[in-house]
Amino acid sequence: MQPGGMPDMQQMLQQAQKMQEQFASAQQELADAEVDGSSGGGLVTATVSGGGELKSLVIDPKVVDPEDPETLADLVVAAVRDANANAEKLAQQKMGPLAEGLGGLGGGGGLPGLPGM
Repeated sequence: MQPGGMPDMQQMLQQAQKMQEQFASAQQELADAEVDGSSGGGLVTATVSGGGELKSLVIDPKVVDPEDPETLADLVVAAVRDANANAEKLAQQKMGPLAEGLGGLGGGGGLPGLPGM
């Protein structure tokens, strides 16, 4: 703090810029990440990006039954949901600490100690 109890604005701005760079880096890592999910004990495996975009789907031929397409559809949906849940966990791991440092993104917290932020 500067004399008179005022925080050093330059230092605060440098900290905010550093956090913004870390946040952007974490966002890029998340976008580049690929996360798997599966169902049916591995009979169906889905791979999604860290942002939840479906990248690939692998179906074990044993589960393909022309008489029962509903089971296959259910397994595909379950695998994609599992992959998306895993992507969400990854996002929390990567972004959670940074969001807390920024005062909770979207939570109205802004940057602590900066009036109007």
